[in-house]
Amino acid sequence: MFLNELTELSGVSGCEYEVRNYIKGKLSEMGCEFYVDKLGNIIAHNKGKKNKNIMLSAHMDEVGLIVSNIDSDGFIKFKAVGGIDQRVLNSKVVVIGENKIPGVIGSKAVHLMSEEERGSSLPIDKLYIDIGTSTKEETEKVVNIGDYAAFKSDYVEFGNNMIKAKALDNRAGCSIILELLSQNLDADFYGVFTVMEEVGLRGAETAAYQLEPDLGIVLEGTVCADMPEVDEHESSTFIGKGAVLSLMDNATIYDIETVRSAAKIAEDNNITYQYRRSTSGGNDAGVIHKTKRGAKVVAISVPCRYIHSSISVASKNDIDSALKLTKQVIIENQKGE
Repeated sequence: MFLNELTELSGVSGCEYEVRNYIKGKLSEMGCEFYVDKLGNIIAHNKGKKNKNIMLSAHMDEVGLIVSNIDSDGFIKFKAVGGIDQRVLNSKVVVIGENKIPGVIGSKAVHLMSEEERGSSLPIDKLYIDIGTSTKEETEKVVNIGDYAAFKSDYVEFGNNMIKAKALDNRAGCSIILELLSQNLDADFYGVFTVMEEVGLRGAETAAYQLEPDLGIVLEGTVCADMPEVDEHESSTFIGKGAVLSLMDNATIYDIETVRSAAKIAEDNNITYQYRRSTSGGNDAGVIHKTKRGAKVVAISVPCRYIHSSISVASKNDIDSALKLTKQVIIENQKGE
């Protein structure tokens, strides 16, 4: 798998070039045919037996920050890019811009906070990034307004086949597509690595317009809440219980026959799977299914704890289930009637 290297790359929405360059390099090594469209999506083609036009989609971008101001003391103000969980921003390490300038997100010390401020999450406008400079001029030598900042978090394997890393949403999906392309399956599909999903599913919309798929398979890292103080019926997905099939979210009502077909394929091939219990959020399927003449879509996701923060946790077993299920869905749909 390619996940270790993918998660340690910076790729905030609109600035996915590091991830794109890595994927382009891997595709070239595989001898896989691909091109990059005007928006920055990578569209790779695995040629083989064809019954349907199948588009696999996984977004390259991650949530992050963008520099909005530098004050007279050299501290950096910022805005969120994508739906960041701002409760966990304080004290996190980031890297800024192409030169990966290290910085720490800070706020005033707890000793100086009012009673109201203590114990509550601070809004973004009360936070800043400290890069160790003391004047605006010093900071401006290495950081510019408009630079992107990504979280700094190492890939670590721990516990019972678990992974800790940033950007598992959605480098997990990118890794799965790369793995499938590396296998040279005798089944035709397009592997699409999209841009700007976290800010409005933008890349997938233009890619689907180009490809006009009959079936869209969206690979995604999805919310997981199997933790203390969350009732079981409120848990969207569970770590270790396999690939996740979505029924509905804020952007898509999934075709039930397509979802049930994927579930049966999982059962027939002894692949662990589960249904996503919540309807919040959305993914690339939201635009793929309604582009041009429309398409059937299925989302095959990996449960990720602490999603949209600086650190996520996922199971290697669940990633493997998502890979196996996606492969079998492609194969079954290209067999023909």
